[in-house]
Amino acid sequence: MSAQFGVLKASRRPFLLACVLGIALGAFPSIAVASVAQPRLLSAGNFTVMAASAITNTGSTTITGNLAISPKKASSVTGFPPGVVTGAKDEDNAVAIRAQTDLVTTYNDAAKATPFKNMSGVNLGGKTLTPGVYHFSSSAQLTGTLILNGEGRTSSVFIFQIGSALTTASRARVVLINRASSCNVFWQVTSSATLGTATSFQGNLIALTSITMTTGATIGVGGGVNGGRALARNGALTLDTNIIRPPTGVCTTSSTTISTPSTGAAPVALAPWLLGSGAFLVVALTFRRRRWS
Repeated sequence: MSAQFGVLKASRRPFLLACVLGIALGAFPSIAVASVAQPRLLSAGNFTVMAASAITNTGSTTITGNLAISPKKASSVTGFPPGVVTGAKDEDNAVAIRAQTDLVTTYNDAAKATPFKNMSGVNLGGKTLTPGVYHFSSSAQLTGTLILNGEGRTSSVFIFQIGSALTTASRARVVLINRASSCNVFWQVTSSATLGTATSFQGNLIALTSITMTTGATIGVGGGVNGGRALARNGALTLDTNIIRPPTGVCTTSSTTISTPSTGAAPVALAPWLLGSGAFLVVALTFRRRRWS
């Protein structure tokens, strides 16, 4: 009898261990790993600025790269000069029409990206964000400096899904650090975007309606990993003494891996298995000792 009691006492250890593991896994949420793909720019990536209804400029704006407009024609592009476009102007030709079609793909890719973090009502100023998808149910504001940390990977993707308008304050800044690349930064704006006076912006700005860059606002200035585009899908692009520079080199399609907390359902599901395993060990060890005795 004492021998059997000893068996049961010794066999309690694996059972108790299984219980502890089951409870611990059930109490803490797991970390789910997801991959976020870069939206496809396709031929829209050949252009620094695009619009559908008009591109108007005031002052000494400089656009490094190509310009496209469609379905409106050349007469809807005004203010060049004094503005300068260093590349080609495709005005409702086959190239511009194709780019506009591809821009719809880019916009939709960005709008459908998941999983996302809900940032509704949060001002982007003063934040340092890691790669991922950031969602705003309505408008978004940037006052001050937003830092995008690539975590040492040039393939890191940042997508901002904005349910209404995007507005930046005067002298607002987007700063890329730790190998973050402007090639992989996408701003999907469901209505229109307005960059405040002297804003320094980075990334691909894609608005469903219009984009307005007020006096002295820039996109892509700073060299290195900096760069960007102003792409108005259905409306106008309005410029006033601005500088827009695309990313340097070739932007290749990439994806980023992000970690998001789960609900803890998977660990809870494991708990009964662990408890059952502990009970099985108790029975097996007891039976084994009885056979030997």
